[in-house]
Amino acid sequence: MTKQKLEQISNYVYCDSLLNSLDIETKLLPNPYYDYPYLIIKDFFSKEVCSEIIKSIKKDEDAIDAKVKSKNYANHINKNIRKTKIYKLEQEYKKIYNKMFKLHQAKIENFFNIALTTSTKIQVLEYTKGSFYVAHSDDSNMIRKDDNLIGFKRVSNNRKLTSVLFATGHGSSGDINSFFGGELLFNYLYDEKGNNIKIEPDAGDMILFLSNPYFTHEVLEVKSGYRLSIVQWHDALIN
Repeated sequence: MTKQKLEQISNYVYCDSLLNSLDIETKLLPNPYYDYPYLIIKDFFSKEVCSEIIKSIKKDEDAIDAKVKSKNYANHINKNIRKTKIYKLEQEYKKIYNKMFKLHQAKIENFFNIALTTSTKIQVLEYTKGSFYVAHSDDSNMIRKDDNLIGFKRVSNNRKLTSVLFATGHGSSGDINSFFGGELLFNYLYDEKGNNIKIEPDAGDMILFLSNPYFTHEVLEVKSGYRLSIVQWHDALIN
């Protein structure tokens, strides 16, 4: 195990006990008897649909630099924190996405014991070589004092659940629509050996996790290839 004191939150995952000592507004965790505290849906999109989306994005020149929230909660660009491009998903693929999400919605709600209500607009996030996103919580800003984490301030009340759909896969040798590096790493979640939980997805996989500080995460720097993900945040009633 690592030097951190760890507490078990599912059959195979532990969290840094520091989080339980902090004043966190949203401390919801899934059923502790699950194998993992997040849900992975394999083949949410087919490889063919993923390839079509990649082609459409690579032709699209209408991209913007992703922004981050500052201490006063204003959005701004800071490429020392987040180096990512944002695209819009074409309407035909939005329809496929929404159809598939509705198909899996009951499973998602049952897993997290929530009732989904509204969702944000879909974002397509492009990470090329050298792109990354440092540790962050999707619903809160991290509060630090002398480089030590002392708490979280909730800034996005409508984010209860995060979904990330990967259009490209990790480490597929010889596939131009794959990437090395760029893993999704959960900063306060660990496996039984004390290693940070790190997601290395296949193209078409969707991962869903609660947006609260327990699931603080980062995208590690992309070493090579092309990382494309489709991201959305969901509000919900908590049962």
